[in-house]
Amino acid sequence: MVSLDQDRVTAVYLVETPYSLQRAAEVIAGEQSTGTFTAVPGETDELKRKHGARVEKIVELERVGEPSLPGSKTPPGHDGFYNRGLVTVSFPLHNFGPSIPNLMSAIAGNLYELQELSGLRLVDLELPDAFTARYPGPKFGIEGTRRLTGVTDRPILGTIVKPSIGLAMEDLQRIIMDVSEAGLDFIKDDELNANPPYAPLELKVKSVMEAIDRAADATGKKIMYAFNITGDIEEMKRNHDLVVKAGGNCVMVSIMSVGLAGLAHLNSYSEVPIHGHRNQWGMLTRSPLLGFEFSAYQKLCRLAGADHLHVNGLNSKFYESNDSVVRSIQACVAPMHGGYATMPVVSSAQWAGTAPATFAATRTVDVMHLAGGGILAHPDGAAAGFESMKLGWEAAVNGIPLEEYAKAHPSLKRAIEKYGKG
Repeated sequence: MVSLDQDRVTAVYLVETPYSLQRAAEVIAGEQSTGTFTAVPGETDELKRKHGARVEKIVELERVGEPSLPGSKTPPGHDGFYNRGLVTVSFPLHNFGPSIPNLMSAIAGNLYELQELSGLRLVDLELPDAFTARYPGPKFGIEGTRRLTGVTDRPILGTIVKPSIGLAMEDLQRIIMDVSEAGLDFIKDDELNANPPYAPLELKVKSVMEAIDRAADATGKKIMYAFNITGDIEEMKRNHDLVVKAGGNCVMVSIMSVGLAGLAHLNSYSEVPIHGHRNQWGMLTRSPLLGFEFSAYQKLCRLAGADHLHVNGLNSKFYESNDSVVRSIQACVAPMHGGYATMPVVSSAQWAGTAPATFAATRTVDVMHLAGGGILAHPDGAAAGFESMKLGWEAAVNGIPLEEYAKAHPSLKRAIEKYGKG
């Protein structure tokens, strides 16, 4: 963590540079506040004192023999080594005010293009209270989502509509009826399917809500369905209102598609939880010396109003390491400004057997655990898949080995046989 100054925004960067870390830090601070490549009229000492970004701390790390990113220049007499370190820079709040879009220009603007840097990654961020006064954060978060789903003492368990694209409305209705009658807590649209011409959202909402209401009448439980309303700003408002008017209880947006400002705008009027999908996130983070750490990015998503936020899953189909996923879960549930409680969404190649490792690493049940094939493809059907997920978490929380617990629970035993030993 970094220290918090109520008059300044503080950012920590992992820097790689062929120059000294001090030189690189000064270039970052100057480029993102009052400086440019040469002195200009009006750049007085008083102006720089009031508006200049400030280098607060430099921690030297290792040296490497080649640059991580292309396009950097080297100083005269360069010895062939590139210096890495953690650089803390603070920015005067009055330069941009409590505005997420303008904050992004300061902390993540042209500095990624500076030739003095051969690597740059934002790893931490602290914001003054002026931001929480401007942005109220999640309206529902963990507590509100638990209230709406009726799940109080375990993870919220759910699945995703598959196949992602191409289902006829009658087939979609059948899937929704099946998972609703199976007792699942949650189901979501895939990020690829929002309001396509072949299946307009209006038709999808009508079909899905008919199935949900019929199942709720039969079971007494109304599943939470996250309708993908991603679109242009005014389109999202229409889509949101369509879902709410039909009795829907959740909407989903692709945060990178609509932007943080779009998410905040949706949050300003949303009457239901916002399920924040992070697709496209990999292009900001996959290179270890470029982009953002999720621990920094998730703070902005929480500030802008994401009630749920995807974090990948342990042993998933994606490149991300388990340690990185664990850090992401822990970041989402860590206290932030006394509230802003966003529920981490664990997904990607998940099944009952991933519950023990997830709980052991995080020690929390405040997660949404989504399994596509891990529930829908269970040999005994979706109801057995859902039951196996609950049993996986019961075993995890109670410290019982999965195979031992499965001896008395056929659905869990069948899951282990199909998906492999957890």
